[in-house]
Amino acid sequence: MKLDSLCAGLPPELCTQLETESQVIKIKLERRKLGKVVTVIEGMDEKTFDLKKLASYLKSKLAAGGTFKNGRIEIQGDHRSKIKKILTEELGFNPSNIVFIEEGAGE
Repeated sequence: MKLDSLCAGLPPELCTQLETESQVIKIKLERRKLGKVVTVIEGMDEKTFDLKKLASYLKSKLAAGGTFKNGRIEIQGDHRSKIKKILTEELGFNPSNIVFIEEGAGE
């Protein structure tokens, strides 16, 4: 069942809340040159959320550099637990839908 059919006739705020709660977000670490670590957030719908603004918000909250590209947010450093806390407490995402992917795990 598509979410569009569930949202027919509902207020936009409620529909956005349904979309927020139904997404599975993957948070993982990637190693870069010289052993640098980057926290990567994937699985968020670009049609529902302005990921560029979200990346900017996370960068300012975490006092870290980062970017949004190719449908994913990259934040410099290991901020997995802080990002999960921000997504759940401030932005209303369901904590059970946020998954940490271990380094080296295949997709």
